Amino acid sequence: MAVVINDTCINCGACIDECPVEAIVDEDDNPTGEEIYYVYADKCVECVGHHDEPACATACPTEGCITWDEIGASPAHRDDVTAEMRSSKANVVN
Repeated sequence: MAVVINDTCINCGACIDECPVEAIVDEDDNPTGEEIYYVYADKCVECVGHHDEPACATACPTEGCITWDEIGASPAHRDDVTAEMRSSKANVVN
């Protein structure tokens, strides 16, 4: 994984518009069937090489909606995010 959108998502679309690699889909295309937006872990690059921090979280109007997740199959991840931040699902933007 990279970042994850939790159930406080209000489906506003701000994150989809900002994702430089089109890793986010809306609730209609969420493979889990949940009524929230979804980040494909294998596509998300945490905006490495694109922005100073994940643009989805910066654009999101819902505090704490987008959190760090464990590193998985994603092609890139931020080196400045600790394992503790990832395992505790810390907010991407504080």
